[in-house]
Amino acid sequence: MVRLIVLIAALLALGTESIVVAHPGHLPRQNDNDRVWTLRDGPILVRGSFVTLKVGQVQIRRRDGSLESVQISQLVDADQAWIAQRMNRILLGNDQLSLPLLADVSEDRNLNLQAAQELPMLLAQADTDRGRDTRSPEIAAAFAAFVKTKAIRTRWDDQFFYVESRGIPDHQMMVGITAWQQQVPIPQAYLGDNAWRIPLNPVPAKSPQSAKGNFLRGAIALAANGVPIFNPLNNRGDDAFLFGELDEFGGHCGRADDYHYHIAPVHLEKTVGRGLPIAYALDGYPIYGYDEPDGSKVTGLDAFNGHKDARGNYHYHATKTYPYLNGGFYGEVTERGGQVEPQPRANPLRPDLRPLRGAKIIDFQETKPNSYELTYSVNGRKGSVRYTLSDDGSARFVFVDTDGKSTTENYTPRRRGPAGPGPGSEDRPPPPPRRGEGPPPPRGDRPSRDGQPRPGEGRPDGPRTDTATRAKSNLPQLTVTSPAFQPGGTIPVEFTGDGASASPPVEWAGAPQGTKSYAVNVWHVPGPGDIKSYWVVYNIPANITKLARNEMRAGTIGVNDKNRREYDPMKSKGPGVKQYHITVYALSSDVKLTPEKASRANLLDAIKEITLAEGTLDFQYERKR
Repeated sequence: MVRLIVLIAALLALGTESIVVAHPGHLPRQNDNDRVWTLRDGPILVRGSFVTLKVGQVQIRRRDGSLESVQISQLVDADQAWIAQRMNRILLGNDQLSLPLLADVSEDRNLNLQAAQELPMLLAQADTDRGRDTRSPEIAAAFAAFVKTKAIRTRWDDQFFYVESRGIPDHQMMVGITAWQQQVPIPQAYLGDNAWRIPLNPVPAKSPQSAKGNFLRGAIALAANGVPIFNPLNNRGDDAFLFGELDEFGGHCGRADDYHYHIAPVHLEKTVGRGLPIAYALDGYPIYGYDEPDGSKVTGLDAFNGHKDARGNYHYHATKTYPYLNGGFYGEVTERGGQVEPQPRANPLRPDLRPLRGAKIIDFQETKPNSYELTYSVNGRKGSVRYTLSDDGSARFVFVDTDGKSTTENYTPRRRGPAGPGPGSEDRPPPPPRRGEGPPPPRGDRPSRDGQPRPGEGRPDGPRTDTATRAKSNLPQLTVTSPAFQPGGTIPVEFTGDGASASPPVEWAGAPQGTKSYAVNVWHVPGPGDIKSYWVVYNIPANITKLARNEMRAGTIGVNDKNRREYDPMKSKGPGVKQYHITVYALSSDVKLTPEKASRANLLDAIKEITLAEGTLDFQYERKR
């Protein structure tokens, strides 16, 4: 223990409140030094920022600038563990991971890496002396090869194994896709609190859940290289592999330009090593390749593509036909909005686009650091997408269609749409491309084909931002109103959870010729990368252009985010006025969805090709109690 204290003191004495960013410009610094420190045998000590550890004493800077010192042995286990984790971050940030992570080391001092490399062993020994076992869990072996290559970072606590990554594999991407949504790979920040987490102690579910028709959004597993794996079925229920949506490695990009697999990444066996899992399902059970860990033939798989080994331990296997990997969850998971929760969110930089009919991706390469080029062909004529990612999180895209016309768009993290014409482009919006040829202009809150969430794969099934920054659809616009409140006004309390919880009356006009039915959705953006859906009504006959208060008979009621076929009255949390929206879609045919599957995400995907017009009524609500 003395040696441990000396080592920590030597390392943390370097760490004042100055910082160095390992790869400047990628991630903003968050002051996670600031915390509430608690004595083992007493109440809360003080809130302040960690400064250093000297001779067994933790030094804390109060908010008024004064310093407070306390023996590390007097702190509760959680505070002592936090100090150990910080040292682990220092080690990883400087010697183990080439990701844009932060290193808490003073700029004018050098870290003694030789001593730092001994830290995990000393920490484990110290915990063993206190009766704890902090040896690496078995799961760590599957990810070790990619930790070594600095592609991912791992950590764990008593409950979960955490994997941090950028979601970008080291193999060729996108080549071979014949059903392309015009998305391209952009690194994601699956880091810190947004890391992937896998249960260390999986529990068999009382009622195992199939992935066929369920979990059509978000990831169901994580590959050993830190790339998420989605349901083999897209959110229309089609086999993504057979549909031509996947590249030669079984992956493609979702609406947030986030790369992910849809089938088992068996190619990873060469890297992870023989007999180790190539992935872990989000219920905590491992996924092996086509053979057993000992190389023998796989037999006796259940409906979830899994079985127990001779020791009674359950695991899944890859197969060359559906379901390709875990066909559901043998273990316990929490489902919310059609996906496993919690799971990391992707961060979209630009709107998703329409599928490009007839396109086949023939090449994708990094032309220079942070610059990429995707080449596709349509009827033998080539087009391309070139893009460069900047340190500030912005990107410059150059689209060249199959006629050779070039269009430039700039995107920034603050607004998920074009930031205006880029260098060399004309000072006017580009004309719409001919059908089936170049990338069309961004489509606002139009859906795309993949089951991937739109505003960041947590609940990515709707508009990317709230009213102030939501891109406007280029479809004909319906006029949507309510006799109960003015556009942009406050919804009466009777239509909220503070009142009678009645669904609001809605009216619309301006539907184009050919309209056969309508769909209505009430939704809200509670935060970046998140969408909440309160009410879905669809297959409203074309001769009906309004819904009365508490209407139950017109059309079919789908499911809200609580998976209930009803109106979910908003109950805003936290102070301040919140923005909500009612969107009405005019459709050229009825929607072919069963009510139980008619969530917002599935509705938007189902009406993708049949929407003739749409309109949105914005309103406000502030909870009074």
